[in-house]
Amino acid sequence: MGHEFVRLLEVLWTRGREVPYAPVSASQLRVLYTLDRDEGINLRTLGELLGSAPPSVSRLCDRLEALGFVRRLPSQVSRRELELHLTSHGRTYLQELRSRRDTSLLEVIEGMTPAAARALLVGLAGFRDALGETGCAPGLRPADDARSA
Repeated sequence: MGHEFVRLLEVLWTRGREVPYAPVSASQLRVLYTLDRDEGINLRTLGELLGSAPPSVSRLCDRLEALGFVRRLPSQVSRRELELHLTSHGRTYLQELRSRRDTSLLEVIEGMTPAAARALLVGLAGFRDALGETGCAPGLRPADDARSA
């Protein structure tokens, strides 16, 4: 049952990713979500949050900057650091992605019986509670669990 649940979620997640322009990889999407949550962080902090090596993080940001989703700005705190920021294009991409995912999920939920929708709500609340404060599965770091975010 667990594997079937995961496969169904993956199908919906993938459908929601089909944004009509500039698709990004799962790793790049993790960067976008992280910058959306933690605007203005530097490469070192981003690497720590993602659990990735600095060269990998720098290449991810290079690609996202080339797409116009991210920009690097001089830090207000240190002249040697650069801050990472989402551009309006990057924010629009995330909004479109979230909107598509919401639409996909709502279409499915609207096709459910009220009893099934309630059961799903109870099940998802249990899932959230099982994640606990870290927001990730037991034994994983938060960055490890965000691979398909």
